[in-house]
Amino acid sequence: MYARRRRVYFLMMGGCLFLFVSAWAFVRLWSVPAAVAMCVVAMVVPPVAAVIANRRGPEDRWWDDPSGDPESDEWWDELDGRKRR
Repeated sequence: MYARRRRVYFLMMGGCLFLFVSAWAFVRLWSVPAAVAMCVVAMVVPPVAAVIANRRGPEDRWWDDPSGDPESDEWWDELDGRKRR
């Protein structure tokens, strides 16, 4: 799961770099407004990539991992309606 999120993050950031570099290396020769639009899109990509990279899936259970105290874990499992494994 972590590897997939990391791969998506790096692909998005690579796309951001590609947009920015190609906008001012090639596209500006034909159309400055298109180059500016590409930079605006490249500006939005990093925050979106960070949100996607830090998103937790339903199978990621970091908030309710067992604490190590059997009595406390049993109590929380009872409140959550889960049975102990």
